[in-house]
Amino acid sequence: MEDRQRAILIKSASLFPPPLGVKFSYGTAGFRAESSILSSTVFRSGILAAMRSLKTGSLIGLMITASHNHVSDNGVKIADFHGGMMTQDWEPFANDLANASNSKDLIELIADFAKKENIPFGGSQSGEVLLGRDTRPSGEALMEAAKQGVRSVIDVVATDMGILTTPQLHWMVQNRNRGLRVTEFDYFSQISNSFRNLMELIPRGTSPEPFDAKLLVDGANGVGGEKLEGLKKLLKDLDIHVRNTGKEGEGNLNERVGADYVQKERVVPLGFGPNDVGLRCASLDGDADRLVYFLFPSEGSKSIDLIDGDKILSLLALFINEQLRILDNKEKMGTSEYDYPVKLGIVQTAYANGASTDYLKELGMEVVFTPTGVKYLHEKAAEYDIGIYFEANGHGTILFSEKFLKWLEAKIQDLAAGSEMQKAAQRLLAASNLINQATGDSLSGLILVEVVLRYMGWSIQRWKSLYQDLPSRQVKVKVVDRTAVVTTNAETSVLRPLGLQEAINLEVAKYSRGRAFVRPSGTEDVVRVYAEASTQQEVDALAQTVAEHVGRFLG
Repeated sequence: MEDRQRAILIKSASLFPPPLGVKFSYGTAGFRAESSILSSTVFRSGILAAMRSLKTGSLIGLMITASHNHVSDNGVKIADFHGGMMTQDWEPFANDLANASNSKDLIELIADFAKKENIPFGGSQSGEVLLGRDTRPSGEALMEAAKQGVRSVIDVVATDMGILTTPQLHWMVQNRNRGLRVTEFDYFSQISNSFRNLMELIPRGTSPEPFDAKLLVDGANGVGGEKLEGLKKLLKDLDIHVRNTGKEGEGNLNERVGADYVQKERVVPLGFGPNDVGLRCASLDGDADRLVYFLFPSEGSKSIDLIDGDKILSLLALFINEQLRILDNKEKMGTSEYDYPVKLGIVQTAYANGASTDYLKELGMEVVFTPTGVKYLHEKAAEYDIGIYFEANGHGTILFSEKFLKWLEAKIQDLAAGSEMQKAAQRLLAASNLINQATGDSLSGLILVEVVLRYMGWSIQRWKSLYQDLPSRQVKVKVVDRTAVVTTNAETSVLRPLGLQEAINLEVAKYSRGRAFVRPSGTEDVVRVYAEASTQQEVDALAQTVAEHVGRFLG
């Protein structure tokens, strides 16, 4: 590292001393903490993003958000050159960077890593980092810390994109690196144009049920509600009413509102009441990367009928599978050049409700499991021509391979104009343009769900009845050392401690449709227990006995 670069880093780092006695860890959500102790970590994340840009020779993204956390929290995470999450290989360096106790150690750490990774500080390579933030009051000051971090690396530019949803930033990074324009208007235009294309491809007069265009959306008093207000102006065929937009007097970010609150508590969010009984409702989270739907069943009820990520996945999988079925008409295809063996994969974690997995498998779809975490789901989904993943919390998307999309574009040209097969191919292409290919996106996901419901002619009540969720229960068991639990088979089986999995198996065998697994938390010294069974009474008993076994083996 040149002396000039070292001097700039030392001077900049001195402005952002790390908090005492705090250890940061970069995970699926990046770094998160109470906002008042984050300036040093965000500054150093700016350096990290700049180094990643120099290493890859591509644009990198940095987002300041704490998603569904309380408004007093904030966080920062990196969007890699492909638009997805930062490579796991760099996570240990991110942790070391955030936790370096002084400027000297920080600079030596940077110098050593740059040498190891052959990062061209001050060379011919230049870089750029796109920065975005959500609507949290702490975001503006933390944005300045991030900019200083990026700019402290010679020849790297920091470009402030302002207030964005997290998925918007990921989309911008992915598409800029493909040579495309990436203003917010471009993002809105891609969604609205794809929406119109799909609407025009809906068969007329075939809907078995009348469709109510009215949709109520809980914006979590965050950035998603604000952006949806702008997007909906371009969507003339949808009657979207946004509540909890974050305007003054509407409430606090994520406080008794938002997808995380609705999905976990299963109660009506603030801003909704008796007049909304029976209407189709949706909820975004604080940075708009999660989406759930819900139904307010009856006046006076505080609980809701939840349509979570599992049911969103099932709906979209049905739609995609139907288009593939139409395309697979070999009698009409004739020539072998059309016989493309499309691989459709459904990717879930062990937390997916077993009823959803059974439903998808009964339809003949390939369902695979990964460990918990979006980075695992996304990576696995990318192995298919079309990979669909959604967590129960509402975070997910559909990935279309470049090879499949090129084949699809050629097929559209070859098929008879206006034929059902051509329309099916056009629907798949439009869906690939509508849904965010970089990460889970509640805005693009919401619009795709609305089109698919219109295509199916389904009410929210019909959608809710696709299958009946199995009762489930989650329990946390405090332990001294969570690393004593080692799992395998996508976290569904315990390797260590020896004997624990056998004990779990014996408990599960006692119940109809029983299922249970345990996994160590990634952030705290607890072991998480998940259980399912045919009745709530049975699942409560199963979860309790499994938790007792965990305590006994790790006590």
